[in-house]
Amino acid sequence: MKVCIVGGGLCGLVSALELAGAHQVDLFERRPVPGGCLGSYRIGDYWIEEYYHHCFSGDTSLLNLFDTLQVADRLVWLKGTTGYYVDGTIHPLTSPAEILRYPHLTLIEKARLGLLTLRSRQLDAPALDGITAKEFILDNLGPGIYASFFEPLLKSKFGDRREEVSAAWLISRIAIRSDRGAGGERLGYLRGGFRHFVARLEEEAANRGASIMPDSPVREIRREGDGWLVDGEVYDCVVSTLPPQVTADLAGLDIAPVPYQGAACMTLALDRDVTDGIYWLNMKDAAPYGAVVSHTNFAPLEWYGEHIVYLASYFSGRLPEGLEQSMLADFCRRFFVSPDEVHWHRLAVDPHAGPVYTTGLRSRLPAYEEHGLFLAGMFSPPNYPERSMNGSVVAGKEAAKRVLARYPDA
Repeated sequence: MKVCIVGGGLCGLVSALELAGAHQVDLFERRPVPGGCLGSYRIGDYWIEEYYHHCFSGDTSLLNLFDTLQVADRLVWLKGTTGYYVDGTIHPLTSPAEILRYPHLTLIEKARLGLLTLRSRQLDAPALDGITAKEFILDNLGPGIYASFFEPLLKSKFGDRREEVSAAWLISRIAIRSDRGAGGERLGYLRGGFRHFVARLEEEAANRGASIMPDSPVREIRREGDGWLVDGEVYDCVVSTLPPQVTADLAGLDIAPVPYQGAACMTLALDRDVTDGIYWLNMKDAAPYGAVVSHTNFAPLEWYGEHIVYLASYFSGRLPEGLEQSMLADFCRRFFVSPDEVHWHRLAVDPHAGPVYTTGLRSRLPAYEEHGLFLAGMFSPPNYPERSMNGSVVAGKEAAKRVLARYPDA
C-alpha cells in the first residue's frame, strides 16, 4: 500500500519511520531539508538550531527514540538560568536569593508564586481549559503578580490574543518547567545539536524504505475512489502533519481550524556574553522580541567558539514589516552591542509555528482521522495543553498506529 505523508517535521518523520517497511511511504517536505521547527543552520564547522530547543527529563517517548536511533550518547543535562529585563536592568531569577532580591514583586507575592510552582504538577491542567490564564492568575495570585510578572510573558508569547489563552496552557507550562534547583532548570540538549537526531530519523526511515523528498511542497490533495490524489499521484492513504486549516484548504474539506501563530526567531553570534550569564531572559520592557535566549549560557561555549544568542518574537497574521532590522537594531542599542560585533545573523520565520492555546481548545482539537485523512502534529492531543518534541513523537507514532490498524497488510 502507498502512504503519502505531508510535512517533514518531527511528527512526519516519526510517522514515516513507523510505517516504512510495512507500507510504501513517500514523505513530502516543502523546505530544502526535513526537520520543520527542528531545522538547523550550518555555521562553519558546527550546527545550530534555527529555533532554540531543549528537552525535559519527563520526555519519555523522545528519550526512548534517542536510544532507538543511537543518539542518546549525545544527550547532556544542563542548567538553564532565567532572568527578567525590567526598566533597562537585568534581574537574575534563578536562585532563591536572586528571587528574594527581585524588586518588582513583594515578599508575599513571591511566596504565592513559589507555592503555585510547587502545586503546578498536582493540578489537573486540562480541567482549566475553560478559564483564561488572566482570570486564574487574578483569582489565585492577585493583580500585582499578573501585571508585574505574567502579563508581559503572555504578551510576548501571544500578543493581542493573550487574554484568550487558557489557564490549562499556563499551568502546563509552569509544571513542565518546574524541574529546577538552586542552579537553574534541568534541561536536556544533544551535543552537536538536534541536527544529528533529525539526520538519524531521516537515515533510519530511508533504510526502512521510505522516500523522503525535500523541496516538494504539496499543492493539492483530492479524494479519488477509495484512495487519494496528491498532486496527481495516486495514494491509498494520506497522513497530513500540516495545521488542520492548511490541510482543509489543500483537500477542499471541512476540518475545524486550530488557532496558530507565527514565529520570527533571529540567531546571531558575538564574541561576548551580554546577558550576565543568564540563559533565558524574559523582556518586560517593550521590544520587538519577547525573550533573549543566550544559547551559550546553556550549552558550552567551546562547542561553537562564539556566543550564540536567539531573539524570540511571535506574530499573528503577516510578519511585521522591517522586523528583522528593528530586532537587530533594538538588541544592539539595548545591550550596548556595536553592529560590527555581530559576526553573523539569520532570521527564521514560520507563519505556523505553533497553536495558540485559547480557552475551549481541548474540545476543538481534530481527531486523528477526519474525512478519511489521518492528521497528526502540534495540534494533536499529546501536544495539548503545551507543545513539545515529546508530544510530536507521540502524535506521529499514534497516527502511524492508526494507519497500520486500518491497513494491516502491505
